[in-house]
Amino acid sequence: MKLLKSALIALGLVGSAVMFAGCANHTSGLSASSDGNVRVDNATFNREVAIGNLRSKMTSNIMEGAAVISSKVATDLRLQYKFTWYDASGFTIEDEATSWKSLKLHGKQQMQVSAVAPNANATRFEVYVRKAFSN
Repeated sequence: MKLLKSALIALGLVGSAVMFAGCANHTSGLSASSDGNVRVDNATFNREVAIGNLRSKMTSNIMEGAAVISSKVATDLRLQYKFTWYDASGFTIEDEATSWKSLKLHGKQQMQVSAVAPNANATRFEVYVRKAFSN
């Protein structure tokens, strides 16, 4: 009887953990790369935000990238975006050194964001956008 009671308590704790994990905020979003690829990791978020108009230019042998992030909804959105840079072999360049940047878009607003590659080895970039959640 004692063993059965312990098993039921353990099962209840596991069930509660699974239930609360299902309520976690989604940090997935969408990305676009300078070579034309688009990846949607969160279909709901994709109905609210778009990334487009990706461009790059070389300044003193260093690549600079830009993209337009657009709101598709009439309400304010608090977002985060991050540029990731790649070399000619497809390896990331100093990815951990690049931090997420905050962005607030008002209803239907568009904003250009830009960044400079960390070094001259960058040949392409990717912009990732996600919803910002406060802890």
